[in-house]
Amino acid sequence: MPTGTLLRSLMFTSVMSSPLLEPCLAMMKLVVNSQSPVFDPRKNPIVDHLLRATIYNHFCAGTDEAEVRQSVKSMKDMGYKGVILGYAREVVVNEPEDCNIPISEQNQQTLHLRAVEEWKLGNLQTLKMIGPGDYLSMKFTGAGPVAVEALSRGDPIPPACIQHAMDEICEQTARQGSRLWIDAEQQVFQHAIDKWTIGLMRKYNGQGKAVVFNTIQAYLKSSAQNVHHHLQLAQQEGWTLGIKLVRGAYIAHDIRSRIHDTKQDTDRNYNHIIARLLSQQSPLDDSMHPFPDVRLFVAGHNAESVHKACTLHRSRIMQGQPTIPTQFGQLQGMADNISCELLAEGRRADPQCPKQQAAVPQAFKALAWGSTSECLHFLLRRAVENKGAVERTRHMADALRMELWRRLRSD
Repeated sequence: MPTGTLLRSLMFTSVMSSPLLEPCLAMMKLVVNSQSPVFDPRKNPIVDHLLRATIYNHFCAGTDEAEVRQSVKSMKDMGYKGVILGYAREVVVNEPEDCNIPISEQNQQTLHLRAVEEWKLGNLQTLKMIGPGDYLSMKFTGAGPVAVEALSRGDPIPPACIQHAMDEICEQTARQGSRLWIDAEQQVFQHAIDKWTIGLMRKYNGQGKAVVFNTIQAYLKSSAQNVHHHLQLAQQEGWTLGIKLVRGAYIAHDIRSRIHDTKQDTDRNYNHIIARLLSQQSPLDDSMHPFPDVRLFVAGHNAESVHKACTLHRSRIMQGQPTIPTQFGQLQGMADNISCELLAEGRRADPQCPKQQAAVPQAFKALAWGSTSECLHFLLRRAVENKGAVERTRHMADALRMELWRRLRSD
């Protein structure tokens, strides 16, 4: 990691693990929720500059294609296998300013279809900024009311607009050798998201290639059963299953009874699912023979879980035991101590030993791009996430201080 980036990361993680986080979070919420032009970075260049120079540059990849491409290049120059890139803009359908003017059904449909088109074009633009092996990250709800209404009802994917847009995105993703992962969302949408994504995997994950990945949240009590269901379908129908496993991000909005009672329960479930998949077994039982073709992406900021997954994956390869292709990733500006340790594992491997090279963990960084105003909600979520993980953030700050001190001593 360049020393300048190290210093900025140390500054932010130190703030996030200190009492200063609360007032900083309050200021961030004020900027995000305010209707005043004084706090709008689109209208106030001072606010825009302050945000860009601080939190934006730490967590975001850039405002345009040139900046994003430079951020992607910097990550790969550090040794990352690739990036996961998502467009931070949240699609909003603008209604007429005068709410007393009635909107005809035809005009409303036009507005909704326009939102889908904007969502599609934004994802295709994002796709152009990444290369072979990289991931495009996207949310179905970003397509606006058409998607939200269909997902909330549990309807099949709307063929005339969403399916058409997804086919165009998936085909372009496959042509350039990239991958697409569909983000998890709130439980009110997730069952339909799973069905839509499984439909895409059936269509595009053939011939041993995983173009589409689905996200499974391990904090849900049903997650092991959901993984088993995905495995069964992939085995029976003969397509490649792509799974991105996360702990979960909607605890403040989801039905609490469906979520594991404690963090320890979630940790055990997360680690159990990974261990079973790496051992080519279902998390529920040992009856799955033959095991389907599976690709796993371990997405997380928990050092213990990442270390366990990396160690087990390496051990099975070195001992000649069957396992599945596995990659690891963390968000830009977060868990850099974990990410850089994964990179260091690769540098320690003997280049003359094929098994050691095969066992090198493939590390990725997840980036978001967009203008300062478009990224505000994304930035607020990052701040809130760190508020709920002060202990983890403190460990990261300690690791960064140790590395800075090591560099100062070596100079």
